[in-house]
Amino acid sequence: MPKPSPDLILASTSPYRLTLLKRLQLAFSTERPEVDEAPEPGEAPGTLASRLALAKANAVSKNHPRAWVIGADQVASCRGQVLGKPGHFERACEQLSAASGQSVRFYTSVALVRTDGAFCLTHTDHTDVHFRKLSTREIESYVHTDTPYDCAGSFRSEGLGITLFDRIDSQDPTALVGLPLIWMAKALREAGLSPLDATP
Repeated sequence: MPKPSPDLILASTSPYRLTLLKRLQLAFSTERPEVDEAPEPGEAPGTLASRLALAKANAVSKNHPRAWVIGADQVASCRGQVLGKPGHFERACEQLSAASGQSVRFYTSVALVRTDGAFCLTHTDHTDVHFRKLSTREIESYVHTDTPYDCAGSFRSEGLGITLFDRIDSQDPTALVGLPLIWMAKALREAGLSPLDATP
């Protein structure tokens, strides 16, 4: 990993997004955005994800107007219900029971902004996760093993959670983990920060 740079900031302390952005081999720093993540009344899941991604980027950008700032957010929805981070065993089991045999859509939004250049690019990636029928024993065994309490939808696709699905429909597999790197690399190229230009 290159030395952290004040010129590119990830407005997140998520270990998942940190790991993903490192794959582009660009120097960057991280900063926690101070943003109220409560949804607005009647707000659609995709709209919520997009609004929060931009709000997070702008919250950090106002203190670093000459830096490129990346904000991201992800919202999961099943049968019209938003699935948040479960936080504990019982809630995780409830979410997976509700998702059993169903499809869960993940809206993964990202924004790249720079305040002093009035630069702003935004994008939302859609991923549909199709769950197979799960038994209570399978659900409880999975949750005990993978402890996905900080994951919307109560699973980690990069871990044992991959065994819960029939299939995943996505244009970018990294979007489900929390940061769509295909779009992210394109946006960085437009900003003059091509990952390939930065590598030997």
